[in-house]
Amino acid sequence: MKNSIIYLFFFIPCFLMDVELHCQSQPSELPYYQIPEYPDEYTATTVTARLLDGLGFRYYWATEGLREEDLSYKPSESGRTILETMNHLHGLSRVVNNAINKRPNSGSQEELSYEELRSRTLFLIKEAADIVRNAEPSEMEEYKVIFQRGDTRSEYPFWNNINGPIADALWHCGQVVSMRRASGNPFNSKVSVFSGRVRS
Repeated sequence: MKNSIIYLFFFIPCFLMDVELHCQSQPSELPYYQIPEYPDEYTATTVTARLLDGLGFRYYWATEGLREEDLSYKPSESGRTILETMNHLHGLSRVVNNAINKRPNSGSQEELSYEELRSRTLFLIKEAADIVRNAEPSEMEEYKVIFQRGDTRSEYPFWNNINGPIADALWHCGQVVSMRRASGNPFNSKVSVFSGRVRS
């Protein structure tokens, strides 16, 4: 009995320490709960990164705390549900990320759950923003939007990424906000998209 008590006193603290270390090694939260600090200067890369950060922040809060009934909500029979809109947003974020990683867009998109869609989309946006943030302005010309379908390849300059997938993603974030309001689960009123912070 005495040995068992000694063992427990030794084992429990070690077990708890191991659990704490394991938890610390896991990603603690998704990016864009708030927008990062803005840079000191305006360049092609810092402005592009800030645009992506703004998209990430809006997406984070547009999709935060959605319920099953929200995910299946759609404004009309011919419209997309919120979950289908999130799928589309994930596809747009892949196009943006692929351009900045200098990869072509090819293949179809896999089916993901709400949690997977939300996490992967946010991390795709964050990775793209971080790469651009640390790049030289002259590198913007290298971030082409490339579509590869078999032997057919088409390339577009990053300008098309701005007025295409990035602007489209901002548009669809707004749709999610409108649809969730109609579904009875409105956007958090304490979120300020102007400051990129959550008011206390």
